[in-house]
Amino acid sequence: MIEAHSPELLYLLSGDPAELAEMLSSMRPVDVAEALSRLQPDAAAQLIKALPFDLVVQVFDEPELEGRAEIFQKIDAASAAPLLEAMSADQQADLFRELTPSERDRLAKPLDVPTRQSLALLLRYPPEVAGGIMTTEAVTVPSDWSVERTLQYIVSVGGAKETVYTIYVLDGQQRMVHVVSLRQLMLADRNQKVLEVGPQRVPLSVKPTTDREDVARLLSKYNLLAVPVVDDDGKLLGIVTVDDVIDAIVRETTEDVQKFGGMEALDEPYMEISMWSMIKKRAGWLCALFLGEMLTATAMGYFEGEISKAVVLALFIPLIISSGGNSGSQATSLIIRAMALREVTLRDWWRVASRELPSGIVLGAILGVIGFIRIMLWQRFGWYDYGTHHMLVAITVSLALVGVVTFGSLAGSMLPFVLRRLNFDPASASAPFVATLVDVTGLIIYFSVAFVILRGTLL
Repeated sequence: MIEAHSPELLYLLSGDPAELAEMLSSMRPVDVAEALSRLQPDAAAQLIKALPFDLVVQVFDEPELEGRAEIFQKIDAASAAPLLEAMSADQQADLFRELTPSERDRLAKPLDVPTRQSLALLLRYPPEVAGGIMTTEAVTVPSDWSVERTLQYIVSVGGAKETVYTIYVLDGQQRMVHVVSLRQLMLADRNQKVLEVGPQRVPLSVKPTTDREDVARLLSKYNLLAVPVVDDDGKLLGIVTVDDVIDAIVRETTEDVQKFGGMEALDEPYMEISMWSMIKKRAGWLCALFLGEMLTATAMGYFEGEISKAVVLALFIPLIISSGGNSGSQATSLIIRAMALREVTLRDWWRVASRELPSGIVLGAILGVIGFIRIMLWQRFGWYDYGTHHMLVAITVSLALVGVVTFGSLAGSMLPFVLRRLNFDPASASAPFVATLVDVTGLIIYFSVAFVILRGTLL
């Protein structure tokens, strides 16, 4: 099979439309979407005209298709309307979020009333919550229907629904009162009421404002393929399917990983974003980190006298500050992940501090012992001469490591709580940011310990 990025496919995409349609009929929609993403919007808009309509719908329903909005801008409203009508509701909403207001109006006018109403409902919510990623294409039936009638209904409408594996039973006021799986229906008595099939328990559901991460946890915990979204009156608004949650979480995780690296999240794939946009995303944080590191230079200037008296202390500055930054980055990563999984909340800050304090002391002690042994071995075997007071230098480095690593662990674990309390994304507590913070304090701790231990000898 031809890969989506192969030269052969790119040749066909630029060649005969009939040959293209014949070849693409054997490919998966996601592969076609990836191939079209490599073309300019004008070329992609021309080429989709040669594809079967059903395949085009599947391709535009694929999140892997980049630049959907730009492609639709090259299609006239009359031709775009049938395609929009056939797309799944959640993908319609994602597309309209990318369009300019004028393009929204142009493409929305030819749509039928139910589609426009569905779009208005979905666009009411941001993509970070259940209402923003749900689809309105759920299979719903009245509570007084029989199993036989329900199965016949599924056969007649199933092709237009996002999923048919779960059926939602509604009462006379359109409130969800029961949920039954297709498997349960297939095994049930055909004359039985659909309301009586399966376990009789309160259905799981979420509100439209529920965070998508909470939706993902619910789907994972109960092994669901979809979760219903209901309003305050219990009326079914739509469903969030597991594939939609995966797509949303992948995007959010990508943003968090980019923030961990000390930069703003990218709005486009790495190879697609312009050089200038990339620079703007990275420059702000890089300048902020640079200004923070200037404090490190200021701190070293403050201790210039101590360094000139005991030059040997300068040898261990990289060792000290990197150890503190590493411990802080570890703690930050652990707490941010725990917050994302709801393992810890803001009120747990004291419990976290009470764990990180002894952990930092033990970790610092381990590094301190290694540092002490290293200095003594180098001195013992003549690999480096740390001077007459090498024992005091080793003790200074060891104790400084305990203090710096302990502070790094505490600072790294508390920073996400501070950011969350200030309504910032905890992911902003990136490893470079924490390392910069600990660098300055690490120098202060190091030279303070040196002043106490080496006073009267080297200092």
